[in-house]
Amino acid sequence: MKRLFIGLFLTIMAMTTTKACDICGCGVGSYYLGILPEYNKRFLGLRYQYKSLRTHLGPFGESTPLSTDETYQSAEIWGGVNLGTRFRVLGFLPYNFNRRESQASTGHKNGLGDIAVMGYYKVFDNIGTAGERLLVQSLWLGAGIKVPTGKYEPTERLAISESPNNFQLGTASTDFTLNAAYDIRWNDLGLNANFNYKINTENKYNYRYGNKFTSNVLVYHKFRIAQKVTAAPNLGVLYEAAVKDIEDGKYEVTVSGGHSLSAIAGIEIGMQGLSFGANYQNVRSQDLAGGRAYAGNRLMIHMSLPF
Repeated sequence: MKRLFIGLFLTIMAMTTTKACDICGCGVGSYYLGILPEYNKRFLGLRYQYKSLRTHLGPFGESTPLSTDETYQSAEIWGGVNLGTRFRVLGFLPYNFNRRESQASTGHKNGLGDIAVMGYYKVFDNIGTAGERLLVQSLWLGAGIKVPTGKYEPTERLAISESPNNFQLGTASTDFTLNAAYDIRWNDLGLNANFNYKINTENKYNYRYGNKFTSNVLVYHKFRIAQKVTAAPNLGVLYEAAVKDIEDGKYEVTVSGGHSLSAIAGIEIGMQGLSFGANYQNVRSQDLAGGRAYAGNRLMIHMSLPF
């Protein structure tokens, strides 16, 4: 019962904590995890993410002739490996496709993003009963590192001083994450929660992106089909927030930071030798970059092979 209270406390914390994210994960990275594919030892897969952002808005959030529509797509190799019964490592290698359109011009940036690795330690993995129902819950805590493998262009910041410094393939900084993952399932009805706090450092161009917090809470139900396929539709919320970026060690960047709340609907499907899934993230409320940016809805599709 004590472990149940710990898990519920973490879930509530995820839904109420503020501060930190890169303008809703666009541009230079997102650490949304959601429900991981089921695997015993290791898995390897691909993820595709699509996000959009309108920037250069007027002082009251209105569109102007200078407003710009940006799209951020990434094709990401991701994988995980369990080391014994207590440790887990996840890795992410993204390739980004950024596009920007305005009345004056169109531009794009394609290339390798910032590689990230996260390590987790299993605090507990408990199987019991609640009445006549099976009760399964687990808690993983960990930390990670993101290395500056993606290209960062300092001239971009000078060229768009009234727009978020988001149209980059990478941050040019080595950053760190603190992570937690909690899952509880009552028979086939479950709740999954993930939390990520990203601590950014200043890059060699004297720019530091604001620390970032990302959390998602999903309710899911597993349906077993012909004893060979498991389908788990899920609904939930995603909360992201960002403190403001810092330039030259002391100056806050006005067009940065903010927060958003999204509703999530998705499905995860598992079968022998293959898992895949998709989710749609509908932004319900937001206040980004001092009202100078507006995030659109997002899509993520993934597949993985356990082995």
